[in-house]
Amino acid sequence: MNPAQILLLERPCVFFKTVSYLCQSARFGRHNFLSRTMLHIKIFSFNPLQEKCSLAWDDTGECAIIDPGFADKAEKDRLYGFIAEKGLKPVMILLTHGHFDHTLGLKQCAGDWNIPVLMHPADKEILKDNGFFRKMFGMDIPDVDVETEDMADGDEIRFGDTVLEVLHTPGHTPGGVCLLDRKDKVLFSGDTLFAGSIGRTDAPGGDYDMLMESIFGKLMSLDGDIDVVPGHGPTTNIAEERMKNPFLQPFNLPIEDEEDGDNAGQDDIDTTEDR
Repeated sequence: MNPAQILLLERPCVFFKTVSYLCQSARFGRHNFLSRTMLHIKIFSFNPLQEKCSLAWDDTGECAIIDPGFADKAEKDRLYGFIAEKGLKPVMILLTHGHFDHTLGLKQCAGDWNIPVLMHPADKEILKDNGFFRKMFGMDIPDVDVETEDMADGDEIRFGDTVLEVLHTPGHTPGGVCLLDRKDKVLFSGDTLFAGSIGRTDAPGGDYDMLMESIFGKLMSLDGDIDVVPGHGPTTNIAEERMKNPFLQPFNLPIEDEEDGDNAGQDDIDTTEDR
């Protein structure tokens, strides 16, 4: 067993055994902590939509704040208090996409720490105008007019000794990304991929076929023992989603060519669902 896959949690682990992989993974609750060979991750559940904000750091003490969605002072104090407790130095904010539930605390966080905000440029308009969700949820969405730096597919984002590879995964939003630490085998998937589900595509900028192409083209080919930290819900791993995610079975593949035949993949249909 790869020792880098041992997860140190605040609650007991749940272990999964798959046909192709023997890997250790865990489903987290609130205030989760994950420690790996070099990378440490603290997961916070913020705002009424229970968005997952991740704090990632290594032994240098430098850290990245991923999707700061805190909605009030109490939630902000949990994040800031943990940073102070661990003696960490925030050096950047990373956005997996521009939806309001992932950015409620963005302006304050960027201002308080005076650190750069990185996001894919295709989501800049969504970041500036989340009116669709304001109407849907009836929430008062604060101003998030902040300067951002662009990230692009294949970029390597570095803090401390950690390298995160940017995987552009449009579909949930045009500029949605996943952040992959190949060394420590962890993927921050934002709202592209969840445990047993996928991101919604009915909001402005959403595209179902594009999302499926992103997931199958960029994520399902990754090693099965890569743990996935989604933007909502419990953690999972790539092998678990390949086997059990009902949205990723063969009949959900985007239609590319009519001559592939009407019966393609019928023998492999699996409608199991694990949440």
